[in-house]
Amino acid sequence: MLKISDRLIQVAGLVPEGARLADVGTDHGYVPIWLLTQGRISSAIAMDVNKGPLLRARENRDKYGLQEVMELRLSDGLEKLRPGEADALLIAGMGGPLMIRILEAGRQTTEGIATLILQPQSEIPSVRRYLIGNGFCIDDEIMMKDEGKYYMAMKVSHGRSEEWSETEYLFGRFLLNQKHPVLKEFLMKENRIYSEIEKKLTESGQAGSSRYDEVTAYLRELGLAMTYYR
Repeated sequence: MLKISDRLIQVAGLVPEGARLADVGTDHGYVPIWLLTQGRISSAIAMDVNKGPLLRARENRDKYGLQEVMELRLSDGLEKLRPGEADALLIAGMGGPLMIRILEAGRQTTEGIATLILQPQSEIPSVRRYLIGNGFCIDDEIMMKDEGKYYMAMKVSHGRSEEWSETEYLFGRFLLNQKHPVLKEFLMKENRIYSEIEKKLTESGQAGSSRYDEVTAYLRELGLAMTYYR
């Protein structure tokens, strides 16, 4: 039985039962293989822009005898996915700007995909803003800590969504409303870090600088986020 990290298990848990999954940036192919061996999805198309990861994914797929239900494609983002081939899309483990670029370039393809599962590694507020501003709805969010690092993932569908507040864009509307314990830990850590930065900027005579204003604005947002836990 294939073993994957708790982080990937939680992300995989957002994929709808019985889905035809397209996995962009599949790397070793762990998530689609795990889902297929668990009987959670009906088929998978695993794609990557590099040949090396696809070769490793092929080895793993063949090891578990999944050749009939898991296809591999060399693809830059969604380039080689045809409309109607998948009803769920997974993009995990890449930076937010690259994720936005892939979604924007593949808009015609994503129109026919009911569910998107996204796990950006950076610039998460920018991904949220892109989704809300471009005809997507964020339906759920999860957050986890794995080997000392914080990760979040979101389940997304098509539709119009009301504008989120700045605090919600920064930290996640669903995570805040759920009073998510991992988010609380993250907020407290960020508050400690940025309070120390503010102190050092003040002591070095930089109060009023653009960096000081950025830090204090972020600390205010952290304070607003913490009010959800009171």
